[in-house]
Amino acid sequence: MAELDIGKHCEIKSCRQKDFLPFVCDACSGVFCFEHRSRESHSCPEVLVQREISASGGTTSYLCTFTDCKGKELLPVICPYCEKHFCLMHRHQDDHKCEKLETPKPRMAATQELVQKIVESKKNAPVSKGRRGAKNSATAAKVALMKLKLHAAGDKGLPQTERTYFQVFLPIEVRERSLPMFFCSGWSVGKVVDFAASQACLKNNNNVLTAKKLRMCHPETGEALGMDVTLQSLLSHPECPLYNGGNIILEYLDSENTALDDVTTYISQS
Repeated sequence: MAELDIGKHCEIKSCRQKDFLPFVCDACSGVFCFEHRSRESHSCPEVLVQREISASGGTTSYLCTFTDCKGKELLPVICPYCEKHFCLMHRHQDDHKCEKLETPKPRMAATQELVQKIVESKKNAPVSKGRRGAKNSATAAKVALMKLKLHAAGDKGLPQTERTYFQVFLPIEVRERSLPMFFCSGWSVGKVVDFAASQACLKNNNNVLTAKKLRMCHPETGEALGMDVTLQSLLSHPECPLYNGGNIILEYLDSENTALDDVTTYISQS
């Protein structure tokens, strides 16, 4: 099975950003990201219609049919959808409010629909064995990450390159079983716990000596992770199963407890 490859790279050499829903310029047919979608932003090489003199030595004018526009062109500029004449300023569907223009879906809704189709296509796929296992795991991780990005809560001011996404499983006593969140990869585990508690409205008495402490736990062994360790160091550690788009568990532990009794209690009930 080929590795999942969705979207295209922006054709601007200084950008090359990969967009899951790239924009195609209706003038030069180039593929661009959201930032460079307009003709001005990607210096579109489109050649405007030049004037031609008719064989009789005179000129023919084509009036723009857009409401209240007095523009005219020497050559016909016809919309291929509604088949009406327009000036260069109003030649695109958006510019002349074309009666046959389909309302585009919001980008987030379109992305969500794309992800859902991918997920559905994987449900009935046969389980691969042997060497393909690693590729299938990587593909599943990519899909999980895309799903988290659609709904995750976090600090919107964080640059995309510094965000790490997790499905955060909440303490047993909380009605909400889990929430998607993102954190800065440079944060310590202690800061991640404080931020997640704030986002999920959890009681956080980590500064009270005698109180139970809210801890971030290993998603497989249930071991409480060190509060001073950074996410970045955990993500790069070969023996820690944390990865961008994966799971973490939050739970209240007594000071003498260093691990959860059963992590499946959290994952199975989510």
